[in-house]
Amino acid sequence: MTSEIMTSITQTDVNIVPKLESAAEKIQKAHESAAGVIFGQDIVIERTLITILSGGHALLIGVPGLAKTLLVDTLGKVLGLDAKRVQFTPDLMPSDIIGSEVLDEAPGQQRSFRFIKGPVFTQLLMADEINRASPKTQSALLQAMQEHHVTVAGERHDIPQPFHVLATQNPLEQEGTYPLPEAQLDRFLLQIDVDYPDISAERRMLYATTGTSQNEVQTVLSAKEIMDIQKLVRQIPVPDKVVEAILNLVRSARPATGANNNTEKYIAWGPGPRASQAFMMAVRAKALIDGRLAPSVDDVILLAEPVLKHRMALTFQARAEGQELTSIIAELAQSLE
Repeated sequence: MTSEIMTSITQTDVNIVPKLESAAEKIQKAHESAAGVIFGQDIVIERTLITILSGGHALLIGVPGLAKTLLVDTLGKVLGLDAKRVQFTPDLMPSDIIGSEVLDEAPGQQRSFRFIKGPVFTQLLMADEINRASPKTQSALLQAMQEHHVTVAGERHDIPQPFHVLATQNPLEQEGTYPLPEAQLDRFLLQIDVDYPDISAERRMLYATTGTSQNEVQTVLSAKEIMDIQKLVRQIPVPDKVVEAILNLVRSARPATGANNNTEKYIAWGPGPRASQAFMMAVRAKALIDGRLAPSVDDVILLAEPVLKHRMALTFQARAEGQELTSIIAELAQSLE
């Protein structure tokens, strides 16, 4: 461990080391419990845990049948969180998500309005196929995601804590979808691509899910413990070289800065300061999950794609030449090595 990290830890909290070790052990158990149900998706589980420990929201992208819905339900049980699911459709209204006021009328009493809470009042919300709903309905989540409360008829209603949105998008069947606006995409800490499991994981899945017995999910944490760990993540020191790597990477992904020729040529718009904030939280959570006392530049490189991909857009020239964001981000990240 470098003297820089030790100095930061000493200045922050002399008791942080045993706290980090205890938290890392619990998170590892949570990962193992989830992996016993979600086969072949260890990276997806880890990145979802990174998102939750960072106090953020995640955008899950993958074809149907890759257990995205099961992932949310399983993590809700493992982490001791109340989980709900909303299927986004073109006719879904904002009130179907945040709730609405109804008029109560009792005999001999004055009429009054009563607020009926919508499914957003939960701790882990799955917004399934979020790009199927209209922009008006999509934006109904913005206030809840950013400010953790909603306003109905001028009255504020607080969302339970902790609160995390795991939204899914289907890369296929794009007809009839409404692309998420940049402002809402930026609210998601990570974009998590869910790929097909390998053959060994799929074989295990066949035996485990088509028999008479089902794997039981063990509750490892509680909502209070999750919030305590989220506070602990914010105390993890970040070395100066990691901060510089984050700044250099994010700024090199922005066009019109002259930082990278490919960025100038292929990127229409790049990540804002919220991407740097996402990096700072995500690399800390990654270090905690790995049982380390501080993040490294390798964590920045590893998380470059999930942090940046949904915060960048290709130019027409890039699309015409067959360029992909994945390869451009990988090139930018390699420059940090």
